[in-house]
Amino acid sequence: MAKKQFKAESKKLLDMMINSIYTHKEIFLRELISNASDALDKLYFKKMAEHSDFTKSDFYIEIQVDKENKTIKIIDNGIGMSKDDLENNLGVIAKSGSLDFKKQNEDAEDIDVIGQFGVGFYSAFMVAKKITVESKAYAYETAYKWVSSGVDGYTITECEKASTGTIVTIEIKDDTENEKYSEFLEEYKIKALVKKYSDYIRYPIKMEVEVSVPIENNDKDAKPKYETKIEVQTLNSMVPLWHKNKNEIKDEEYEQFYKDRFHDYEAPIKVIHSKTEGQVSYDSLMFIPKRPPFDYYTKDYEKGLALYTSGVMIMEKCKDLLPDHYSFVKGLVDSADLSLNISREILQHDHQLKIIAKAIEKKITSELKKMLSNEREKYEEFFKAFGVQLKFGVYNEFGANKDTLKDLLIYISSNEEKYTTLSEYVMRMKDGQDTIYYACGESVEKIKLLPQTEAVKAKGYEILYMTDNVDEFAVQMLMEFEGKKFKNICDGNLDLDTDEEKEQINKKNEEEKEKLEFMKEALGDKVSQVKYTDKLTSSAVCLSSEGYLSMEMEKILKQMPNNDGMMKAQIVLEINSDHSVNEKINKLYNDDKETLKKFTKLLYYQARLISGLEIDNPQEFSNLICEFAID
Repeated sequence: MAKKQFKAESKKLLDMMINSIYTHKEIFLRELISNASDALDKLYFKKMAEHSDFTKSDFYIEIQVDKENKTIKIIDNGIGMSKDDLENNLGVIAKSGSLDFKKQNEDAEDIDVIGQFGVGFYSAFMVAKKITVESKAYAYETAYKWVSSGVDGYTITECEKASTGTIVTIEIKDDTENEKYSEFLEEYKIKALVKKYSDYIRYPIKMEVEVSVPIENNDKDAKPKYETKIEVQTLNSMVPLWHKNKNEIKDEEYEQFYKDRFHDYEAPIKVIHSKTEGQVSYDSLMFIPKRPPFDYYTKDYEKGLALYTSGVMIMEKCKDLLPDHYSFVKGLVDSADLSLNISREILQHDHQLKIIAKAIEKKITSELKKMLSNEREKYEEFFKAFGVQLKFGVYNEFGANKDTLKDLLIYISSNEEKYTTLSEYVMRMKDGQDTIYYACGESVEKIKLLPQTEAVKAKGYEILYMTDNVDEFAVQMLMEFEGKKFKNICDGNLDLDTDEEKEQINKKNEEEKEKLEFMKEALGDKVSQVKYTDKLTSSAVCLSSEGYLSMEMEKILKQMPNNDGMMKAQIVLEINSDHSVNEKINKLYNDDKETLKKFTKLLYYQARLISGLEIDNPQEFSNLICEFAID
């Protein structure tokens, strides 16, 4: 029979199909299996309409691999195709028989037809140098064979086939220097691709596989021997876990699914399983791990949920489904309502995806709040693992998500040194208190040693201990909580004094202005001011900061790449007006101003150490200690 030619536009589209539309060659198997599933759906619907005597278990998909002849066969006993079907569906690229079937059968709305564009079949040409389709349509006597080697055209001839259904035979291309097509003939590869893309096709996908079985031996001490046998295995699980009712699923099933799917040796700390119906209907199954994966805080980590439509995986990690602050969540979304593009690899329009993503974010937030309220110990364990990400979410995008996340934040508090929420802190505030006090440092223990901590606690105020680099940036972005402003206890304007106390310390600073200016000059641009304070108890000195940038923020910014050192906090050296060190300052100012310069530097270095800041000239610091120790 003479070879028929694809139309000019079809030739061009086929060339695009092979070279550019699909980005991963391996998806050819997904497409052929999906087509086979569509054929089974159509026959299933037909038989239901005809009230035929059949069961769903009668339908199957089979994969046969012939390494010697380098062929893969995908066989189904579905509705099959007539000569006209082969001509119209395979001879005209981008014409979908599945979509036509659904349009012509209004009662078939409940049947999920995966194929929408009629192009998936041609993805096989990415790996095949020749494709043969043998098909016998339901209720037809004659079978037909469609053969093509690509853009050159195709032939359709009669063939022998006893039963209804379709056999697609693809002859794999020869390996090249850059492409190893023969890997698709390997049993492990076929099984992996079915598991990855088609595990939830609703019909069994069968294949003959080699298995090793032990040979019976009466000698118990003999080394066990095995022989290779061929058995038919079902490669797919068929029924997605997320399509089952939650009350039918045991915790162990969720855990095993999570461990197998996401390669974690620990069970997740939280399972979120939901079915949503509305503008876009979808099922979701999400997990919160117990701890971050090893690459979580690296540029190599990829966030995202797996995206399915009708049980077929379209995208392994759809990053648009998760906001950055919930990037630790693992799982999947399955929706039959998504508008896919021609290759079924990405979405054609993102409107539906945005609707799902927004709902997913709300669901995760709701579940985390429930955990915080009802499973406090578990939530604290979660927060230790992923709290930094939530805090980053508060700060990120100019605080766009701060209202979503602020109620999820918890901090170790000076009140019993346990975790507390911001709401719980506010509930415990003293009458008339309008400030939430916090302190930043490398650890709780180091924060507790700050002179300011002692002073604030002495006034009866509770302090939130913040030990993550992002903490102060997040707090600055929050600005306030329930009308209460945040205040770093190392802020120069801490304002803990009564009006009388303020008047007294201001008077002292004014009286000693000349001396304090002298000490400030001794330190140069290291500080913006030297002043007396009455907020210290046992400590001689401390450092505070003025303005937006705190000392802790400066320290963090210095650690960042490409830091030019321009961002500096305005540091104030505060001296305890009641400490005995003040007597030495007065004596040196009156008798030996040059030595006072050195002593001022020593006090400054001491204050930096107490504040957890590095010393830029440790040699000078060491010499000063020795000098005054000898003195």
